[in-house]
Amino acid sequence: MTTGPELPRDGFRRALVIVGGLLLAMWAVELVDAVGGRWLELDRFGIRPRQTGWLPGILLAPFLHAGWAHLAANSIPFLVLGLLVSGHGEGRFWGVTAGIVVLGGLGVWLIGKSGTVHVGASGLIFGYFGYLVAAGWVERSLAAVLQAVIVVALYGSILWGVLPTRAGVSWEGHLCGLLAGIAIAFAWRKGQDVPIP
Repeated sequence: MTTGPELPRDGFRRALVIVGGLLLAMWAVELVDAVGGRWLELDRFGIRPRQTGWLPGILLAPFLHAGWAHLAANSIPFLVLGLLVSGHGEGRFWGVTAGIVVLGGLGVWLIGKSGTVHVGASGLIFGYFGYLVAAGWVERSLAAVLQAVIVVALYGSILWGVLPTRAGVSWEGHLCGLLAGIAIAFAWRKGQDVPIP
């Protein structure tokens, strides 16, 4: 069983390629969206609560953003937290990422306000945050606990984002992503490295 963050010598380079590649894909999608303008309007393919015809939006939402400023705001936290999750192993990274996207996205689909469309990687960012903090509690290794403390010190203020305080911000995405990340940390420990979902 793998516990705590540990990147082999070449692991960081591979993690950077994987997480950086996902981030690059988000920027590429935003570029296509910007060039396509109103004709293309990719953001409409995000999560539409309780509309069964739009369920694929759960998988697409993390790659869609409401403009360059939205994407820029998500980029550094996604890169930093994604790399930290990668420190738990490549298989773990993909399992945690898929779990947050699916479970968090389904949560948004269930509780989101009707008539809204939810896009952005922030649900994934909140999920990574929740996973890393919960992993410190669950794994209880010195490395995992220190990592959790550092994550809270760097990004603990994002927790305000789970409250419905700003119009146009998907607090549902933040909350569901956070809860998904925490649940995955506990479920993975119980399942002894069984991939999720």
